[in-house]
Amino acid sequence: MAGKSTGWNKPLSGKISQEEMDRIIARARQAGGEGLKGYREQSLRVHPWICARCGREFTGANLHLLTVHHKDHNHENNPPDGSNWENLCIYCHENEHRRYLDHEASGGTRPGEEKEIDMTHKPFAVLADLLKKNQ
Repeated sequence: MAGKSTGWNKPLSGKISQEEMDRIIARARQAGGEGLKGYREQSLRVHPWICARCGREFTGANLHLLTVHHKDHNHENNPPDGSNWENLCIYCHENEHRRYLDHEASGGTRPGEEKEIDMTHKPFAVLADLLKKNQ
């Protein structure tokens, strides 16, 4: 019985054969690809074939250059009404993700996770003092 698989559970021996690992990976890739294809096709049905940023129009001939962007950057959030998606050309999509990564790298927060800013610098403090003196 050693090495025999019990389906999605761990094999009885506690080790997974390379063949079983390859099957699991193939099933996961297939399921992931179907999910991605599904929300892209849905977005193309509910949104116009126009880049939401630059306004470039697409046809069947160049539709492969139009991508689906998740507004909240959460690829698991796929409401059927398309409210978390926008169609972007590949250039605007790349730009959006680069801006997001730069924002995170600079210590920024994710959308919806804004933190309260503690301002210690008072840029108009001197102006307020001048106005008090002149009154």
